[in-house]
Amino acid sequence: MLLDIWFTYLYQPVFNALIWIYSNWAGENLGWAVIILTVLLRSALLPFTVINERTARDNSLIGDDVGQIKKDLQNDPMLMKEEIRKALKKRKLRPWAKAVVLGIQGLVLVLLYQVFIQGITGERVIQTLYTFVDYPGKINTIFYGFDLGAPRDVLWSGFVAVFLMAEVYLGFKKEKKSLNRADLAYFILFPLAVFIALYILPMVKALFILTSIVFSVVAHQVLKPFLGIAKKIEELPKKESA
Repeated sequence: MLLDIWFTYLYQPVFNALIWIYSNWAGENLGWAVIILTVLLRSALLPFTVINERTARDNSLIGDDVGQIKKDLQNDPMLMKEEIRKALKKRKLRPWAKAVVLGIQGLVLVLLYQVFIQGITGERVIQTLYTFVDYPGKINTIFYGFDLGAPRDVLWSGFVAVFLMAEVYLGFKKEKKSLNRADLAYFILFPLAVFIALYILPMVKALFILTSIVFSVVAHQVLKPFLGIAKKIEELPKKESA
């Protein structure tokens, strides 16, 4: 029963969406079909992305509030604890939104892995397609000279690792804190672990993750003015000078 549920409600819809996009929107380019599918998925998850951005903003604001409270009430530990408790209670954090986005993306990654492992040619494809999705014949898995189904691709795995290192570096730079050994280990080991995992898996995984990361960066920049992040950053020096 679980296998039937997996196939009918998860694998088959994703497979049909991928093939339909391949035939109608991607010009029979499977790489672009994966990119478009990823963008559509992240667009559908945009409400959770907004909640996640708000949570990140609130985390930053809580850090600022707590830092200011510690500075103002350093001579009164009891009152400082009480004010910190009030500040934490005032801002409602929603860590579940990020878990939803990551969970659904992880599920699609598994489904894409299954698509490429089981193959996207032959009679099985015809049996998996819905009646309203035309069979495209032989599906081209080459994306600008790279085989989407082939593992051990250094270039695309390296793209993802370098992008992650840049994100971690910019995050540390934004926090303006002195780095310790744990931070440096995270800066090196996290992208390295992702690189090794993507190197082992089919190249399509790297394309999916890279597209999702770029979408997150663009969404953050677009949402930042609406969430008051930029305004908050501009106000921080004024508060400190006051």
